Amino acid sequence: MTILSRLRHRSLPSRILMGIYAIVSIYPLFWMLSYSLKNNNEIYVTNPFGPPLHPRFENYRTAWESFNVPVYFLNSVIVSIVSVIGAVLLAVMFAYAVARLRWRFRETVRTYMIIGLFIPVQVVLLPLAVLMRDLHLQNTLLSLIVPYIAFNLSFSTMVFYGFFRTVPTELEESACMDGASLYRTFWSIMLPIVSPALATMVIFVFLNAWNEFPLALILISSENLKTLPLGLLFFQGQFTTDWGAMGAVMTIASLPTILLYAFFSEKVESALTVGSAVKG
Repeated sequence: MTILSRLRHRSLPSRILMGIYAIVSIYPLFWMLSYSLKNNNEIYVTNPFGPPLHPRFENYRTAWESFNVPVYFLNSVIVSIVSVIGAVLLAVMFAYAVARLRWRFRETVRTYMIIGLFIPVQVVLLPLAVLMRDLHLQNTLLSLIVPYIAFNLSFSTMVFYGFFRTVPTELEESACMDGASLYRTFWSIMLPIVSPALATMVIFVFLNAWNEFPLALILISSENLKTLPLGLLFFQGQFTTDWGAMGAVMTIASLPTILLYAFFSEKVESALTVGSAVKG
């Protein structure tokens, strides 16, 4: 049952409240899009909250041509995609080994991994900068990719562990009786079952990597290696009066995350009920 079909079965007060919540949630996106199509006069004086009276699509051309948006955008895409692949792949394999296999110290290792949730990023900024310098990775995209993968492993592992614990052991026993190896069971049976968790963590890790700023500010100084959040900081300083172009850059920066969530939205929704579905 989809969200729309469930909404039709709700009472009128529930529909009204959900409608208000939807408007409040969507309006910031509408405002940002409108912001990117206005000039300074509309933004600050004549029409700050309404739709643009005369859409100025040239703001996007100005932002794309006058600002290093293509390079920043490409760097963010590379860092985010590689971070997603590395974090999700390592976390799902580790979670499967801890949740489904029996080996010494597995609970100790799982506890050690969970401890990472309680370590603030700010605490390790200075040691991380020194480590990247000693490894000669400073001012490279790898200096962002490696920490992004590491910082997302703890939470991703915890989510995958919870999903794997809900899967009946009879599935693995049946696969073993049919001659499937451990790796075949993992890739062909277990991964499709936890696909909602995979979609959820893809969005989570991508958002963390795409929007991350402090590490990028400390570890990246080369103009050709800056990511979009870091580039936006210098965009405001360089073009202090061109707020329409600033809005265009923010819209461009937000588009991949919106499309990613729209693409995986059904999987994320089913992640809320997949545990009970598998048990049933």
